[in-house]
Amino acid sequence: QEQLVESGGGLVQAGGSLRLSCAASRSIFSLGAMGWYRQAPGKQREWVAHFTRSGIIDYADSVKGRFTISKDDAKNMIYLQMNSLKPEDTAVYYCNAGGVVPLLRSWGQGTQVTVSS
Repeated sequence: QEQLVESGGGLVQAGGSLRLSCAASRSIFSLGAMGWYRQAPGKQREWVAHFTRSGIIDYADSVKGRFTISKDDAKNMIYLQMNSLKPEDTAVYYCNAGGVVPLLRSWGQGTQVTVSS
C-alpha cells in the first residue's frame, strides 16, 4: 500500500528551526527520487527540494542555503531541516516521489509549519 506520512511541523518564531520527517512506503521510496513540497494559504502547491535517484539534490531559490533535504534508505524516510525560517515559509509541507514535478497524484496529510514574525 502506497503511503506518505509527514510529521515534525509546528509553530516557530522567525529565525528558528524545524526538522520535518516523511515516512514513505517501500513502494514509493523505491522510486528513488523524493521531494518536499509546500502549499501556503491561497496559493498553489510548490516544489521545495528533492533528490534524484542518482543522489543529485536541488532546492527552490527561496529556500536555498536555509533548508537541507536528507534521507535514510534503511528506514524509507526523508527529512527536511529548515533553518532561518521566515514568515513566508508558513505552509503545509508534503513529501512525494519525484522532483520539481511530483510523480504521485495522491498525497499524505502534510504537516503544518507556521512561522511567526
